[in-house]
Amino acid sequence: MYNLISNDSKIYYDEPMKNHTSFKVGGIAKTFIIPASVEEIINVIKTNEKVTVIGNGSNLLVNDDGIEGIVLSISNLLSDAKIEGDVIEAYAGISITRLAKLAQEEGLSGLEWAYGIPGTLGGAVVMNAGAYGGEIKDVLVSSEYIDKDGNIVKIDNEAHEFGYRKSIFNTENSDKIIIKSTLKLKKADKEEVLKLMEENLAKRKAKQPLEYPSAGSTFKRPEGNFAGKLIEDAGLKGFRVGDAMVSEKHAGFVINVGNATANDIKKLIEEVQKKVYENSGIMLEPEVKFL
Repeated sequence: MYNLISNDSKIYYDEPMKNHTSFKVGGIAKTFIIPASVEEIINVIKTNEKVTVIGNGSNLLVNDDGIEGIVLSISNLLSDAKIEGDVIEAYAGISITRLAKLAQEEGLSGLEWAYGIPGTLGGAVVMNAGAYGGEIKDVLVSSEYIDKDGNIVKIDNEAHEFGYRKSIFNTENSDKIIIKSTLKLKKADKEEVLKLMEENLAKRKAKQPLEYPSAGSTFKRPEGNFAGKLIEDAGLKGFRVGDAMVSEKHAGFVINVGNATANDIKKLIEEVQKKVYENSGIMLEPEVKFL
């Protein structure tokens, strides 16, 4: 049993992870904690060897056997933001779409590309999320994270080592838990910012299968090409393994059309990689994180 240091924190045992991922698949978490404070996060890290931290699960594929150890869900805790002038200080658990809207309401430009993305700010920083010509690295000033010893460390933009869909937080052995970031935007006309946000959202709705559970774009964009085009060229639109399917609307998305298992999705991803490689000589790299 795990002892919480705050009465406001919540703990669940044998919690179905399908309830906490946008794919709507995954086995159980032996111990699932929604912490009420940063101090609680630090306490969990310092007193336990295996801790998995998640936001809103929009880029995760949790295996059918579930997750051993403790899962910390921070999207409900770390979801506040403070705006002063053209600077936003926001916790990692805030929805990136909500943050874009808050910026627009303050007449700030720089996050229009993020409107409609289902992830959190923390996830956006971890993956260096981007769309429509913008990336989080373009507006990020600094971040704070908790290291494996429970210390809070602050780093500037350069120390994130941003690349295409990567940062120091997105490495195989990273044990850093991002808790807060500071962004610097630009003053702009509220209505012009809103117009661009709505245009971006309309594009997403028109081109992406948002009506089905998925993890967004399943594969990273190969240099000089597009994953969706390569998959379509390989004749894989509508290709299925169980209830996991390559979207007929956008081939870059693997979707859950019913009761797919994590294994169905994993097998489908592997088959797509194999067939695209056979057809084009390009090996697609998953953007989805496997747990």
